[in-house]
Amino acid sequence: MQYQGRSKRTKTGGRTRPHSKKKKNELGRTPTETTVGEPKFRTVDSRGGDEKVRTLSTNVANVTEGGETTHATIEDVVENQANPNYVRRNIITKGALIETDAGTARVTSRPGQEGQVNAVVVED
Repeated sequence: MQYQGRSKRTKTGGRTRPHSKKKKNELGRTPTETTVGEPKFRTVDSRGGDEKVRTLSTNVANVTEGGETTHATIEDVVENQANPNYVRRNIITKGALIETDAGTARVTSRPGQEGQVNAVVVED
């Protein structure tokens, strides 16, 4: 588990005394690294009784070109500025360049948070 609350150390390394215990709303989770493959999803409870749909893997994207949106098949991850290793592992994140049957597109959604891949075609 990851913790997203205040650190027990100051930026200079000194110890701060905790004013409260860890709370559930400070809970963090490991990132969902969405891969290219057969579609798989997982729902996760989030704050306020809501649910998030996490995309574990997918091969479909909603690609927009000139105001027209179509379904396209994802073939490969071409570039990912978040992490160069993600290209080798075919991991899709926001801002990644993906190769689709509609052409090269940049991902505009967050697949690990929103449950779908939305992309915009990039002119070469």
